Formats: sequence, C-alpha cells, structure tokens
Amino acid sequence: MRVISKEELAAACRHMNIKNPGSASIMDIARLSAYLEAKTGNTMIHMELGSPGLPSNKVGIEAEKAALDAGVASKYPPTDGVSVLKEASCRFVKAFLDINLDPLYHVPTTGSMMGAFCSFAAAAQCYPERSKILVLEPSFSANKQQMAVMGIGWESLEVTDLREGDFEENLRRVLSGRNYSALVYSNPNNPSWMCLSEEELQAIARVAEETETFIIEDLAYFCMDERRDYGTPYKAPYPPTVARYTDKYLMLLSASKIFSYAGQRIGILCIGAGLYNKRFPAFEARYGRAGIFGQNLVHDIIDQITSGVATSTQWGLAAMMNASCNGTLDFRADVSEYFARAKKMKDVFLRHGFTISYEQDAMGKIADGFFFTLSYPGMDSARLVEELLTYGVATVSLVDMGGRRPGVRVCSSRINGSQFDLLEERISAFQADLG
Repeated sequence: MRVISKEELAAACRHMNIKNPGSASIMDIARLSAYLEAKTGNTMIHMELGSPGLPSNKVGIEAEKAALDAGVASKYPPTDGVSVLKEASCRFVKAFLDINLDPLYHVPTTGSMMGAFCSFAAAAQCYPERSKILVLEPSFSANKQQMAVMGIGWESLEVTDLREGDFEENLRRVLSGRNYSALVYSNPNNPSWMCLSEEELQAIARVAEETETFIIEDLAYFCMDERRDYGTPYKAPYPPTVARYTDKYLMLLSASKIFSYAGQRIGILCIGAGLYNKRFPAFEARYGRAGIFGQNLVHDIIDQITSGVATSTQWGLAAMMNASCNGTLDFRADVSEYFARAKKMKDVFLRHGFTISYEQDAMGKIADGFFFTLSYPGMDSARLVEELLTYGVATVSLVDMGGRRPGVRVCSSRINGSQFDLLEERISAFQADLG
C-alpha cells in the first residue's frame, strides 16, 4: 500500500518546481522528500542524500574549542593552510596510503566539493586547447553540475566498458587524441561502490603520463572498501591510489566522511609534486605569475573563492588526523556502521525482487558500504524513483549519475535501527502491489 498518493507526489513536485522526480538532482530529491514528509506526516526513509549519519568525532570538536579559546578567530587563515594541518595531513597520507608527499602539497579546502570545483577550474585553464574533462562513469552528479556552472565541457566513459577487453588500451584509445585536460573518478565509486584496482590505476597513470592528462582522484570514502583490512596506520594493506604510479594528480580527502565532520566543511586537496611544480604558459598569461600550477591553483583560484578555510576547523582536522596516525582514533571502526546498515538494506531489497545494478568490479562482488545501486524488473530509472517515493523511500536516479544501467542509488548513512522494520514493510508492499 502506498503511503503517498500519485496526486500528492504530483502536487508536491508542482509546489517545488520539479518537473520530474525521476530525473531530479540529489538536492531536489532531498528537498522534495523533506516536503512530502512534512506535508503528509508520513516518515520518509531517506536514502537519497550522502550525508554522514554518525556523530562527529569528539577529538576534532575539542581541538576546535581549544583553538578558538587560544584566539585563532581574530586572524585570517593562510590560503594554503596552517602548518599544523599541512603536517598532520602529510603524516596521515603516509600512515594510511604509504605515500610520501611533503606538507607544501597539502591544501585545505571547504570540503572536497570545493576542492573538486577548483581542480576543474584549473584543469580547464591550463590547457586552453583541450579544456574538456573525461568523467569515469557512473559518477557523483554534482561534479558535472560544477562543470556546468563554469561552462566546462565534459564527456563520459563507463568504467564497465573499459573492463571489456584490455582496460589500458581501451583508455588509451580515448585519451590519445589529447582532447581532455584531466580525468576524474571516485574510488570507491559514488554511486556504484565499485572500486578501481591497483592494476587499473597503474594503467590510468601510464596512459595519463603518455597523453599529458592529469588525474583528479576523489577518495572521499577513504578506507571504506570493507573487503580489505584497511585503516591500520603504517601497516599494509593500503587502499589503492593512483599516487603510487604518477606525481601528476589531484587527490581529494573528505573530513565529512572519514570523521563525520560534514558540518565544518573541510577537506584536503593533495597535489602531486610533479603537477604542483609544472609550468603552464596559459596560467602565466592569465594570472601574470610564473605559471606554476600549484601556486596558481592556490593563490589565484582557491584564494578568490574562499580565502582559506576557518582556522579552528583546520586545528580540529589536524587533531583527528594525528590521533589516527597515533592509533588512538580508529576512524575505520567508526565508519564500519555503514557496512552493517548496507548489508541489512540489501537483504531487504533482494528478498523482494530487486537486484544490484552494479554488482561486480575487477576484484569481484562489491562490498557493503556507504552507497549501492538497485534495479527492479521492468522499470527504468525514472519510474523506479517515482514509485519508491510513493512508498516513502527516497532514492536518486542512476541516469542523473551517468550510469547506463537502469536503477537508483541508495545511501546507507541516514537509515536508523528503528527504520529497518519500516523498510521491510514498505518494500514488501511495493513488491505485492507492483509484482
């Protein structure tokens, strides 16, 4: 039995100026589901928004309080970050990725979203003759919205297509025309939770070096592939990263996901030394500096957008990173709650006729984690989003996220223990009504 009628959904869409929920953005679905909840009085099960659902880490909170008490709020922060955070990030990347990257190359941003925005801007400017960006799909739809804001061209390449045959040669065929300044992907992937393997990242690095394409690697869901025992400082196994195979990369780290610190809007942009120090004549012509990539990115792009990250928040993140390196904070254990939630959610959906849209990567069956994807027989992505909304379940279309396979993205972060029985009840009714 539906908890929201088709008429109520249509009226809500008109009120929210949403043409079609089946093709709406993540934030539009979030607004729509919140409105439906308030308007109808029916609890929505929110699976649409990848917002952390765990308490913020207290180590960061206490460090921020101490920094504010010490008077840091009275001065502007340096755009490239306070030294205590740059050094802590250097330790963190060494401890959990086994990558040596000097503090100079660690730059705080107001969340990895902002780090991505600035990375795209730099990519489009340093190679004016090939300003398009290649997006490995499916992908985080907000990144393409960021490119749209800046008028940057992009093209899609489905990762599953690369895996059909020779991964490296398939990628080389696409990049050999030198039409792209950069390629971007997330690992683990948002929305599918597929992961790129070490071998695939080596191939990406080789082809990128050959074609002078730099790499934007989003590691927001750091150490969250539960198939491997990641997250012990200075001890293998380490999560896959392209930074092992090239020094021309931009790596995004997110305190929102690692430490459930979303409200403080802080992340780290790690810039490979080879890219940071590379000179681009187009940058020199545009900004009047020496054209050094890292300097222009930090002092001409990031500085003009945010003028730096709040100092107290930098101290908070530094404390959490240092505690993690010291072994007194186990962030992997904290986020493992998402793995347990995803497993319970999958069990419910799979029992009632759903399948996993993207079920495999190069390493086998995907893990339980922050995201996964679902399909239902006979339904395209748009219809599945709409039908689930009428049963009080909010999801996002895979079409919006660049996926060619039909289905929806589901997030495990916001469902709580008391809602699993409600989810079972609603998905059981969905199957009974729709067959």
